[in-house]
Amino acid sequence: MRAIWAVLFLLAMAPAVQAQELSVGTVTRPPFSMVENGQDTGFSIELWAAVARELGLEYTIRRANSFQEMLARARSGETDLAIANISITADREEVMDFSQPIFASGLQIMTASGGSDGLSVLRVLFSRDLLSAIALAFALLFGGGMLMWWFERGKQEYFDKPAKQALFPAFWWALNLVVNGGFEERVPRSLFGRLFGVVLVLSSLFIVSIFVAKITAVLTVDAIQNNVSTVNDLYGKQIGTIEGSTAAHYLDGRELRYVAYPDLTDLLDAFEAGSLDAVVFDAPILAYYVQNTKGKAQLTGPIFQRENYGIALPSGSELAEPVNRALLRLKENGTYARLYRKWFGNSPDL
Repeated sequence: MRAIWAVLFLLAMAPAVQAQELSVGTVTRPPFSMVENGQDTGFSIELWAAVARELGLEYTIRRANSFQEMLARARSGETDLAIANISITADREEVMDFSQPIFASGLQIMTASGGSDGLSVLRVLFSRDLLSAIALAFALLFGGGMLMWWFERGKQEYFDKPAKQALFPAFWWALNLVVNGGFEERVPRSLFGRLFGVVLVLSSLFIVSIFVAKITAVLTVDAIQNNVSTVNDLYGKQIGTIEGSTAAHYLDGRELRYVAYPDLTDLLDAFEAGSLDAVVFDAPILAYYVQNTKGKAQLTGPIFQRENYGIALPSGSELAEPVNRALLRLKENGTYARLYRKWFGNSPDL
């Protein structure tokens, strides 16, 4: 009788255990997890919904304010699991369990696009070095023109006027001499004027060459400095990523200095404000952002530091095996591929 009562008790309790509502942690990371029209959605959210249906589980979504907060809740057991774009790493595996991979990802670089060439030209034209050179050139032209006025006044009508009235005509004469080789009808007539004119003509060849070389050199250097196509191009750039992310650990390993932001919103706000030359983060997250910026951002270079996303669970969680079996069934019956195509437009790599 005791055995029968024990079996009956367990049978009575089983529905209650099965009906227990799970707490699922997540964080906003489009297109994996986000809120649209007041509803939780995204690839990871819909994938978990399919897993829950497969296992007959009820759950509530708990959206954390940061990625680290989401992981901390799953690690401590405050939530039964966490799902978003959670990379499976050795360090995380030491303190929590993971499902089998649910998404093949990696890191990528994002830079600004659209109008960069025009901005580079404006940056060069208004650089301190070039403006200083232009100011010096104007001073030399005014000085040279007025010196020619000193030599030629009284010798020809063009220069035969008071100094104040001769300022612009003298400057205009020097400018035409440098640019066009001078006025044939206003050839210097005095000895010193002719000698000085020869010096100015010869000097003009060097002045024009120096200005052309200066602009070309600055534009070339500016283009090189602002071109980012690989990780090696990031040295010396203002880089941004999210603190504690796999991207941050990668940059630390490459001894690349970066600004760490607490969440994705702050990171993208800094990028849009022009505070960053490049963003290094999860490739699918950046790809989704680029697709929705109407050409203001671009992905550059290939995906590197390949990694897999998984569902994070507290260590020793009894959900691990059922979740893995459900994921396998979803991949076998085509549900996973259907969700993947819906959110990313192509077939999954897993």
